[in-house]
Amino acid sequence: MDGLLNVYKERGFTSHDVVAKLRGILKQKKIGHTGTLDPEAEGVLPVCLGKATKVCGLLTDKEKEYRAVLLLGTETDTQDIFGTVLKRSVLEVDEEAVREAIMSFVGEYDQIPPMYSALKVEGKKLYELARQGKEVERQPRRVTIYKIIIEEVKLPRVAMTIGCSKGTYIRTLCHDIGRRLDVGGCMESLVRTRVADFYLEHAKTLEEIEAMRNTGTLERAVTAVDTLFLSYPAFLAAENEKKRLYNGNPVRVEALEQKGRDSDRVSGTVQEGQRESRTGGVSEQCPERIRVYDSEGRFIGIYSYDGKRNAYRPETLFFMEQAATKE
Repeated sequence: MDGLLNVYKERGFTSHDVVAKLRGILKQKKIGHTGTLDPEAEGVLPVCLGKATKVCGLLTDKEKEYRAVLLLGTETDTQDIFGTVLKRSVLEVDEEAVREAIMSFVGEYDQIPPMYSALKVEGKKLYELARQGKEVERQPRRVTIYKIIIEEVKLPRVAMTIGCSKGTYIRTLCHDIGRRLDVGGCMESLVRTRVADFYLEHAKTLEEIEAMRNTGTLERAVTAVDTLFLSYPAFLAAENEKKRLYNGNPVRVEALEQKGRDSDRVSGTVQEGQRESRTGGVSEQCPERIRVYDSEGRFIGIYSYDGKRNAYRPETLFFMEQAATKE
């Protein structure tokens, strides 16, 4: 199978566990996940199958959303309730102060990664060092909190929805909020509700995926790779361009035909990110990046415009080897 599968990672599984189990269910080796979730966290874990493993890094970089419960007055070594308690404090703050402290984190801030994380320092994972009782200096990383919606406040607990950039540790955010209030804090629970356009309500558990495999309906749950690139206009290559496509060669502008209503994206005046074509083969304006399909509508990959050659060069190719073999 080639495509993306929206997996619901259940509590107790690591992200690597999910990949290992899927390899057994799908009977294929080429599978990768798009960013780790802590074993005790649950929720959306997009998994890339086959050729789609090329976009694992792309999805890792996308915006994510979480539902989290912050527990104030308790600080732990792991920054969640599953660690060793380091400090307990009496809560002498009111709801207004709590809300103000939480909302002050919206925007960019420098976050120090937790010791209990998979980040490496001098070749060793931080959590391995932490389990040995060691603590090393970590450099802060700039992260962005796009939004925080406070859903419910029942002190010492606060339920909230958080939208954030890649590399953000929600348990560290909870820890930092507790520190700002001078009472300590940790994360009590975490559910990832969205990664890019993959939502919690559409995620499938491993059990559901196995059942769909048994009934022959699993393909319905697999998202085609090209749906990740719908912001790029789509073009069909001419029939006689197949060999060039499958060999990874550039495609001449005049050999490309606008696909469906996506042609609307290149009409009118030249927009930012578009290039003038010398011959006007695709259009009088050439978008900087496009999706290219063969003459039978199979997705080949993402191409970028080369003004010197008036052609499109491949950036990332996703075509199937069997299609190339037939030619």
